[in-house]
Amino acid sequence: MGWAIALHGGAGDIPLSLPPERRIPREAGLRHCLDVGIVALKAHKHPLDVVELVVRELENHPHFNAGKGSVLTTSGTVEMEACIMDGKTKKCGAVSGLSTVVNAISLARLVMEKTPHIYLGFDGAEAFAREQGLETIDPSYFITPENIERLKQAQEANRVQIDYTQPIQKEVKNDAAIADGDSQIGTVGCVAVDSEGNLATATSTGGLVNKMVGRIGDTPIIGAGTYANHLCAVSATGRGEAIIRGTVARDVAAVMEFKGLSLKEAAAYVVDQAPPGTAGLVAVSSTGEVAMPFNTTGMFRACATEDGYSEIAIWDCPSK
Repeated sequence: MGWAIALHGGAGDIPLSLPPERRIPREAGLRHCLDVGIVALKAHKHPLDVVELVVRELENHPHFNAGKGSVLTTSGTVEMEACIMDGKTKKCGAVSGLSTVVNAISLARLVMEKTPHIYLGFDGAEAFAREQGLETIDPSYFITPENIERLKQAQEANRVQIDYTQPIQKEVKNDAAIADGDSQIGTVGCVAVDSEGNLATATSTGGLVNKMVGRIGDTPIIGAGTYANHLCAVSATGRGEAIIRGTVARDVAAVMEFKGLSLKEAAAYVVDQAPPGTAGLVAVSSTGEVAMPFNTTGMFRACATEDGYSEIAIWDCPSK
C-alpha cells in the first residue's frame, strides 16, 4: 500500500493531429499539476487537501475547461460547477451555476464543511461564496478568446458541443461518428489516496459549449461524475448526460464491492458499458492502484504512485 494520484483534463474525440500549440500547453499543465499533487502527498497532506489543491491549479489554467478556461453558454456567459468528496466519511459538497467564483472547487469544499447541505447552485452559491470570503472576480476574467471562437463555431453549426470539437468543413460530408460535432471533452478532475488508504476526489468544469443557461452536467452529481468511498475515488469526464444515466463513478465502486473486481477491472468494465465515445475516468483504490480508462479517442491524463511510476498521456487507452 502506498500513495497514488491521478488527474485528467477531459476525455473526448481529441484528434491525433491536435496542433502542438494546443497540445503542448495542456501536457505542461498536466505535468505541473501532477508535480503539485506529488509534493503534497509526500508532505503527508490529506488526500482531500491534495485533490482540492490540484483542481485549483487546473481551474487556473486557461487551456482546460474549468475556471479560467470555462466554455460559454448560449448567452455567452460562464456557468461553472464542481464537486468534492471524501471517501472515508462520504462527506461531499457540490456547486453549479457559478459566474464570478475564481475556484469553484474550493466553494464546493466549503459547502461540504460549512453548511448542512451538499449542493448549492446559482445565486445562492454565489452569495455563499461572498459570505465565506472566497475570491470572486468580474465574469469577463473567465471569457477567453478561444472560447468566444468555440461558441461562435457552435452557434453557426446550431449545436451544443464539448470542448475540442473540430470545425465542420461545409464542403465535406460528415460521417456518423462526427456528424453531431461532439468531442466529449470538457472537465478536469483529480483523485488521490495516501499511504493510510484515505481517499478523495474532486471534479470541476465549465460544461458544454453553447449549453442552455441553467444546464447542469454530471460533474456536481454525486455518483455520476464524482464519487469516493472506502474502496476507491473516481472522477469522470465525457458526455455529461450519458455519465449521469450510467451513474459511472458510483458504478466503479459498486462493481468492486459487489463483484469483487480490482479497480482496473471495475473501471474498464464500467467505461465499456457506457455508449462508445462518451466516457472516461481516473480512479485510485485504497491500496494505491490506478486506473484511467476511456472509450473516446483520447483523454488528457496523468498519474503517479509512491513506487516511482508516473505517466502523462493523451491517446492509447491503457485498458484496451
